[in-house]
Amino acid sequence: MPPPALVLADLPSSVARAVWRGDDLARPGGAVVASGWAALDAELPGGGWPCGELAEVLSPQPSLLEWRLLGAALQQVTADGGCVVLVGPPKPPYMPGLQALGLEPRQLIWVQTETPAQRLWATEQLVQAETAGAVLAWLPQARTEHLRRLQSRLQGGRTLCIALRPEGVRSEASPAGLRVLAQPGPDWTLRVQVLKRRGPLQEQALVLPAVPRALEAVLNRRSRLPGRSPSLSAGARHAVVRPAPVRPVPAG
Repeated sequence: MPPPALVLADLPSSVARAVWRGDDLARPGGAVVASGWAALDAELPGGGWPCGELAEVLSPQPSLLEWRLLGAALQQVTADGGCVVLVGPPKPPYMPGLQALGLEPRQLIWVQTETPAQRLWATEQLVQAETAGAVLAWLPQARTEHLRRLQSRLQGGRTLCIALRPEGVRSEASPAGLRVLAQPGPDWTLRVQVLKRRGPLQEQALVLPAVPRALEAVLNRRSRLPGRSPSLSAGARHAVVRPAPVRPVPAG
């Protein structure tokens, strides 16, 4: 059997460019939205979060890291005139914090749901109608068949749809073409690992600077880098101890 390079050389150039090799990052069929970190975009097929297909972000705790990871991408969606729909967030959206990310209230829609079935139904209707620029859906209990159906609704569309799920499902099968794990890192960083993508495995997790925008103006250098502060030696105390001055004893 001839090497793949020789086979591609025999194909018309237009066809050869469309062939994906497993050791390369695939070219997504639709548009992408840049993540805001050049290092992360370099690891995402097409250079950003994919539109028209399902992506998953896993994290150890809901509503803790999602906004720091996705804030720049969502800001780009709204800057282009799209709206952001939140389906079933575990906590009410904190508008001052979202405005600090660049999200305006008029471009933010909160769909309050009570059951996992309602979350799935609402998400499917949104992506099928393509009325939103981005849909964030918290789907901790979704099964593989549910995600497969959602993926089929998204196929070939223009919506950026990200399912937010717990870290514990990382060993479960998923039809999502992109799966990313986000964990808290030292000194306000995010530790991001691409678990699944159309391309080679990511060998090493990324450590991304991610100070919350609302805190950027009030954090000094030391509080931005608490892990780099010098540690006290064993037995040392926080208080500075100085010898007491010797006072003369009056003669009796």
